[in-house]
Amino acid sequence: MINSDDFKELLIKSLNLEDISADEIDDSEALFGDDGLGLDSVDSIELVLMIEKEYGVKISDSSQYETIFSTVQSLLTYINENKK
Repeated sequence: MINSDDFKELLIKSLNLEDISADEIDDSEALFGDDGLGLDSVDSIELVLMIEKEYGVKISDSSQYETIFSTVQSLLTYINENKK
């Protein structure tokens, strides 16, 4: 099972998020948009590739993207439920 802190560290490293640390990211904070981390569409592509590479989890149903990628917690839940 992947824990939140390890995932947030990888998220920061993979997306080159500067001036933020893992403890500053709340698990229920929005990943996209002005109210959260402020990730954009390019970040989403990089995030999908990182998840596939690091965890072997493919996110193939694009209709679920909004739900899966809403928060760190929702993304971790999806990864942990689908990790091989």
